Amino acid sequence: MLKVKQLFEKKVYLESKRKSQLIAFCNALKINFSDLILLDQAFHHRSYSNEEHGQRHLNNERLEFLGDSVLGMVTASFLYEDMKNQQEGELSKIKSVVVSEKILAPIARNIGIDKMLILGKGEELSGGRNKDAILADALEALIGAYYLDRGVDSVKKLVLSFIVPEIKKVQENKGQKDYKTLLQEYSQKRFKTCPVYQLVKKTGPDHDRVFWVSVVFDDRTFGPCDGKNKKTAEQNVAKLALQSLEK
Repeated sequence: MLKVKQLFEKKVYLESKRKSQLIAFCNALKINFSDLILLDQAFHHRSYSNEEHGQRHLNNERLEFLGDSVLGMVTASFLYEDMKNQQEGELSKIKSVVVSEKILAPIARNIGIDKMLILGKGEELSGGRNKDAILADALEALIGAYYLDRGVDSVKKLVLSFIVPEIKKVQENKGQKDYKTLLQEYSQKRFKTCPVYQLVKKTGPDHDRVFWVSVVFDDRTFGPCDGKNKKTAEQNVAKLALQSLEK
């Protein structure tokens, strides 16, 4: 009974225009998908199925879950072989940077995932097509789908094509630093305490929010600094704190 149900759910109709878009996306990225339905699912945000479409259109969350693990495995494997003289801590730092939302979202935009997204009306109107979190998640879903469709070797080649350049930037100290981690390490070593981030305020309309965050440690407050999301604001205020401490 389960197999029959799975086969039935697999028969999702792709309009010719959408099929052409998916094929063009694959051609541009120089990848091959046997199952275009699976590829299409990787671009379906939950907001689409949560509106009026129900379970007829599966979202990409399960593929994202799988892709996150595949991305981590491929990245860790490369770092392990590429940096043989480095300890686990250094490998973990670089890995955390290159698989972060800040790195993945621009990659997703660069390969055209923003144009492929299927969003609910509300998410579309609120600027979801340009949100870093949605783009990063969709890239991970693409990785998960490609792993299922083509296997380990093919997905490894795809992941390394865009992750290795980011790793090299970090290794050469040209990538974006994880200022929160640097500040935490500094604070723990110098003051035996951890920084505490505080959301001071939010400004702007719902579709274009600006978050203001300050950081407190050793009875000192730095900021606030702003960002398009809390994570960005926290990174910005951590950078400010470090620069102030270095003076």
